[in-house]
Amino acid sequence: MSTSWILFQCLGVVTVAVCYLHMVRSEIFTALVEMESVLETEAQIATDIRQYIHQEEERLEKLRSVADDYERHSREALLDTEKHLSNPVNAFLIVKRFTVDWEKVLDDIIRINSTEAFIQKVEERRESFPSKEDLEGVSMALMRLQDTYNLPAGRIAKGDIQGVKQSPVLSAEDCFLLGRSAYGSEDWYHTIDWMQTALSEWDHEINKTINKAEILDYLAYSLSMQGNIRHAYVLTNELLTLEPDHQRAQNNKQYYERMLDDEAKSQKRGEDADLPAIKNEQQLDSYRAGAEFKTYEKLCRGEDTNPTPKAHKLKCRYFDNNRTPGLILRPLKEERVWWRPALMLYHDIISDHEIEVAKKLAAPRLNRATVQNAKTGQLETAQYRISKSAWLKNEEHEVVKRISDRVGDMTGLNMNTAEELQVVNYGIGGHYEPHFDFARKEEEAHSFKRLGTGNRIATFLVYMSDVDAGGATVFPVIGAKVFPKKGTAVFWYNLFRNGEGDYDTRHAGCPVLAGSKWVSNKWLHERGQEQTRPCALDPNA
Repeated sequence: MSTSWILFQCLGVVTVAVCYLHMVRSEIFTALVEMESVLETEAQIATDIRQYIHQEEERLEKLRSVADDYERHSREALLDTEKHLSNPVNAFLIVKRFTVDWEKVLDDIIRINSTEAFIQKVEERRESFPSKEDLEGVSMALMRLQDTYNLPAGRIAKGDIQGVKQSPVLSAEDCFLLGRSAYGSEDWYHTIDWMQTALSEWDHEINKTINKAEILDYLAYSLSMQGNIRHAYVLTNELLTLEPDHQRAQNNKQYYERMLDDEAKSQKRGEDADLPAIKNEQQLDSYRAGAEFKTYEKLCRGEDTNPTPKAHKLKCRYFDNNRTPGLILRPLKEERVWWRPALMLYHDIISDHEIEVAKKLAAPRLNRATVQNAKTGQLETAQYRISKSAWLKNEEHEVVKRISDRVGDMTGLNMNTAEELQVVNYGIGGHYEPHFDFARKEEEAHSFKRLGTGNRIATFLVYMSDVDAGGATVFPVIGAKVFPKKGTAVFWYNLFRNGEGDYDTRHAGCPVLAGSKWVSNKWLHERGQEQTRPCALDPNA
């Protein structure tokens, strides 16, 4: 705010005061004693002006501090945007910065005495800001990473994240907001985890970032919902010592007292050591509590779930696919990573230039990835697939055509009935839970009907980036796992030669813990493969 504007505001204060005097005492000039009161009023006005200037200077100093902080943060982040944003904690803090924190800046600093033009300009900037829905989404993604990679909230808050260097620490308020996100979806397990962490961080903070009573309020109720009534009662009593008039706490205390026996009700704060261990079992649906999902999460963490069959037969070789012209001078580096179903890994099959072209073409068109509804055949978004994707046609760019031709040379399959090249970007917590690429019998009436090319016979998956942590492709039925490596591709057949689906190819894309995962898919279909991969009654032929 300019000096002239402050003077203008001050002159307004003086003008109001003088006008007031004129209206009330229009004949002051007739008595000397009343003229003295004018001088006293003048001194008061001077004091008022100085107080106003002091308040404005304090506000402007806060605003200057905000500007300096934003400038520093953006300068550091823009040095390597992808690296900065690929850290899950950074991603959460940035979304929080422009939702919760930004509202505080607006209400506490900017909207007080700023010009309408400045406020309007600032409000216009908000169009590109994250929304509260984004804050909920990134919070849920962080908790998904917690579960998959066995990361306690306390470790994340301290910046200790597997495979992530120099991860920022979280304040008590940050932890509280994560807990509150879980609370909103009645996820008591994560609410307790994050509220306890918030309480621990609050104890160690010199400059408190949140009112302790707020943490106790959410934590006590969540503990009660998990059956920890005595713990909830003790924390509610502590809350009432901080805020005796807290109405909800008073009501909750009465409720807890009715549920406790005489011994529990007489429990004092000093006897906390006698409290039973906190019960906090995660409530999972039948699928997530089942064997397949547990295996999926183990594989994502890099654990072995099954011994590798026929490991002695798994070899690497240079491969030209029976002297295919496009591969004679540049044979493929082929590695068989699983015996059956045959998972073939190809190294260095796409150049950095080709990757950048594909990403550049796809970036403006990335939309939330969809899945096909098994009953209706319609494409729709789903929580078990979080990513963004775009489709590229061969005729759009020579690089897209070149990639498609290369897949044909490598597999020997007809590419005329293949789907367009799908480019996918998985952000923080981005994942695709266990699924099949082929349509099962009950789905065939709707799946791929518009294509008229039959079922998906094979999948060719290209890794277009390295991933700092997480993001593996895993096969929970057989126990295989492939971790992303830029420039490599993995290939497998989804159908046996008799046209039946191979259920052992059920696979998943693990959540990205750190980094940005780019992949491209080429799905090949049955039609046109009659000569290249003839049918056989024996599925193992």
